[in-house]
Amino acid sequence: MAQANDLFKQLKRHPLPIAARFEHALALTYALPESALAPLIPPGLELDTWNGHAFIAVATVRTRGLRPSFLPSVFGRNFLLAGYRIFTRFRTSNGDVLRGLRIIRTDATSASMVTWGNRLTRYAYHHADMQSDRRNGTLLFSVRTPRGEADLEFSAHVAGRPAPLPPESPFPDMETAREYSAPLPLTFDYEPETNSMIVVRGRRAHWNPQPVSVDVRRNTFLTSDLFAGAPAILANAFYVEDVPYLWERGRREPVQKGSLRDSG
Repeated sequence: MAQANDLFKQLKRHPLPIAARFEHALALTYALPESALAPLIPPGLELDTWNGHAFIAVATVRTRGLRPSFLPSVFGRNFLLAGYRIFTRFRTSNGDVLRGLRIIRTDATSASMVTWGNRLTRYAYHHADMQSDRRNGTLLFSVRTPRGEADLEFSAHVAGRPAPLPPESPFPDMETAREYSAPLPLTFDYEPETNSMIVVRGRRAHWNPQPVSVDVRRNTFLTSDLFAGAPAILANAFYVEDVPYLWERGRREPVQKGSLRDSG
């Protein structure tokens, strides 16, 4: 039994390098009070904040050919994905402070992706119905979840790049928005059994996210009780297309006592 538990634990450490291509990806980043997001991050992580705001991104992706990187693309899976990621920081054993994302929920149209995603990570995969369509320079994206707990619907004017920041954004300019809330290559996954962090690095080519204007008509996850009624303010929206992506194998880093936020 102990060996089985140890194997199960190791499987969740993102043990395989994974390759895919993003036909398109759009990230909506929201600013919330620090008090709303702090309960959602594990020991070892600290919120990455700016001017009293913490940030959560909703990444929506049309994924092509996702597979272990040592397999040819014919073995890949095509699906739509929506993931909710909190911007955080982590201090490594050698004292480096890394900026990355803590994933708290992932929705996907592929049932096999949900199954294997939950076996190989702690990214909380759920099955959902999604639609993505591009018409006359506008990207339409919608998510329907079984109980309406993470429904999402927006349109993005992707032909009008670059666009200004949303009018309600707390950022004073695009440079600040890029510095504090543009998509990041690292993800952090806490392993409670060993009080350690699984760090996964994404390698992406032709990566030049552009700001776009969006009209978000529905986003039920950010209005759920999980955030205790805190207002979520759209801070920016970044778009990329036709991007090769590689997730490296996860590496385990011990959580450092007294560095950033530890388990006490």
